[in-house]
Amino acid sequence: MKHILIFLSVLISAGAQAVELMKWERIPLQISLNVDQERIIFVDRNVRIGYPASLDGKIRLQSAGGTVYLLANEPFPPSRLQLRNVENGELILLDISAKVGKTVLEPVKLVYGDSVFSNQQDGGRGTQNTASEAQPEQPYTLSIPQPVALTRYAAQSLYAPLRTIEALPGIQQVSVRLPATISTLLPSEPIIATPLNAWRSGNYVVTAIKLKNTSRQRIALDPRALQGHFYAATFQHAWLGAIGTPEDTTVVYLVTRNHGAEQAVLPEPVPETSNKLGAKP
Repeated sequence: MKHILIFLSVLISAGAQAVELMKWERIPLQISLNVDQERIIFVDRNVRIGYPASLDGKIRLQSAGGTVYLLANEPFPPSRLQLRNVENGELILLDISAKVGKTVLEPVKLVYGDSVFSNQQDGGRGTQNTASEAQPEQPYTLSIPQPVALTRYAAQSLYAPLRTIEALPGIQQVSVRLPATISTLLPSEPIIATPLNAWRSGNYVVTAIKLKNTSRQRIALDPRALQGHFYAATFQHAWLGAIGTPEDTTVVYLVTRNHGAEQAVLPEPVPETSNKLGAKP
C-alpha cells in the first residue's frame, strides 16, 4: 500500500550550519579536536568540567549556558573529560583527543534517549505555580497546524540551544521503540538511518531520525522516497553531502497520528533460513 505524505513547511532554515549529533547512552563519546580550532559542544545542561592533570596547558575549557567550548593548544592523545550536571550530579563522559588539522569540525549537539527536558529550566521562562497564583486553565490555541508546531519543536530541540526553544504546551518526550538502525526507511539510497528522539503532542508523535550518507555522491532527499505510513515527513536539509563532509548528516522528522513511528516504519527483513528439521538423508 503506497503511503501518503503531507509536506510541511516548518519554518526552519535548510541552510543552517551543520551540527554533528551524538546520542548519550552512558558510553563515553569520542570528540576529535584540531589544534587552534575551537569546537563547541551543545550539552543543553548546566555542567561543570572535570579533566585530568595531563591536560594542563594543553587545552582551554569553558562552560556557559549549557554549552562547552574546547580549544586545544597542542596535540594530545585521548583523554577523558567529565561533565557533571550541577542540578543532579549526573555525569556525561567525553573522550577527547587533538591533532594538527585544517578541516573545519562542526559543532556537536548531544541528544538524550530517555531524558525529559522542561522549558522551566530555561532561565525562568517557565512559570512557578503556587496556591496563591493558581488560576483556571485557559485553552491554548495554536496559530499553526499541530504537526507543523510539533516538527518545529523537534527541529529546535536538536539544532538550537535549549534557551531558544519555543514553548509548546502539552508536549512530552516519549520513548523511541525502533531498531538501532533502520534499513527500510530509504532502501533506495546508501543511507544509514538512526533513531534519535520522539515527542508527543495530542494525537501526534514526531520521531527524529538521523540520516548519514555512506557514499561519495551527493544525495537529493525526496520525502516521496520514504517507505512507511506517515502523516507527514520533513527533512532538516534538502540534500546530503558526500561521506566525510560536514554536510553528510541530517535529520528527517516523521509525524504519525494516534501511534508512534514503530507502527509506521516498515519492519526489518528477516534473514531467510532453510528449515531442515525432519529432513532425511
